[in-house]
Amino acid sequence: MRQLGMAVCATVALLFSPAFTFKIGNSVASGDFQFKSAAFVFRTEGCADPAKPEISATAEGLVKGARKSLDLKVATTSKPNIYAVPQTWPTEGDWVVNLKGTCGNESAGAIVPFGPRGFIRESTKIFSRPATNAEIDASLKALSQGGKK
Repeated sequence: MRQLGMAVCATVALLFSPAFTFKIGNSVASGDFQFKSAAFVFRTEGCADPAKPEISATAEGLVKGARKSLDLKVATTSKPNIYAVPQTWPTEGDWVVNLKGTCGNESAGAIVPFGPRGFIRESTKIFSRPATNAEIDASLKALSQGGKK
């Protein structure tokens, strides 16, 4: 009976554990002076082992009507689960950063749009999966039309 009770407790804990996700913030949110000039920082949540997340990022842009894609470096900070993305994409054009991550069998994604003053928090989209090309294109289109979507 004791084993059954332990199995039930473990199942309940799994059902109510937070999903793997990203939380996006400005560069000072890292609390790490080394990353104060980063384009943005983000935290992973819902991954039991801080060493397990696998994360990648690309800058997706529209420059003079041409679609561009650049691989980005995701830097680890001195704090667990907190990462920084330096801006290495051009300032010309409209750009979003496409974040993808996995932790075990879970995945997460985010589209982080950029305007003249940096990332646009209210237009950032967080997903429980990688963003689709259509979602990235829609975010770029909204930026190119002067919107914040």
